[in-house]
Amino acid sequence: MSQLTIYKALWGMQGSLEEQFAAIAAAGCYQGIEAGLPRKEEASQFRELLDRYGFQYIAMVFTGEDDHAASFEKQATAAAEFNPVLINSHSAKDSMPYDQQQPFFEHALRVERAIGIPVAHETHRGRAMFTPWTTAALLRDFPELKITADFSHWCCVCESLLADQLDNLKLAFERAYHIHARVGYAEGPQVPHPAAPEYAEELSAHEAWWQEIFKARAAAGQTEFTLTPEFGPPGYLHTLPFTNQPVANLWDVCLWMAKRAQSYLK
Repeated sequence: MSQLTIYKALWGMQGSLEEQFAAIAAAGCYQGIEAGLPRKEEASQFRELLDRYGFQYIAMVFTGEDDHAASFEKQATAAAEFNPVLINSHSAKDSMPYDQQQPFFEHALRVERAIGIPVAHETHRGRAMFTPWTTAALLRDFPELKITADFSHWCCVCESLLADQLDNLKLAFERAYHIHARVGYAEGPQVPHPAAPEYAEELSAHEAWWQEIFKARAAAGQTEFTLTPEFGPPGYLHTLPFTNQPVANLWDVCLWMAKRAQSYLK
């Protein structure tokens, strides 16, 4: 029987680490957290909180600096010390020529094999996998490559619900190892609230894609799946002009999506 594990992103949360973990535990529908590596001074507390609450951990890394490959190796190696179930990577740059992306992903796969922890490269704006077609090219060239499916970014970049990208989507479904369950729309990466009836079409499209991922991965023998309702704070979350007041409560939006996701594999 298939099992879905739901994670809470620390992105946008307020308060101390202790307060954040306690709130996530009290919500009752999260089994883990997804976040970047803790600061050095918080590393010990971070480990203790993971143990105390019995949370699994998905580590996030962000390549950059002057050498994307070196920064990936440094961060992935550091992440491995926290024994994450998965490393989610914001990898390379959209402006990086393809003949430079190839050695980056070759190196990333070598690092992944060395540390023995699955790495999923996120379909994120500003990164190598910012479009369906650039991602498909990489997936064809690197059969071992896995992705974190955050198709909200593709909706924004393509200004559509991807009706003309079915072949590229099919390949993405087959190689998706983790889902970021954020709902995007043609003009942006995040609807104000996925429960709003005016965004029913967008919600339906994303949920259909996620179900296709479950089907494709189940056909490949996968029985355990991970999902993070990764809605973001202002910048992603819409705000009112002049006051910058958020139009929805970020915690409530993520919790609504998490509770809805509990039924996806039932």
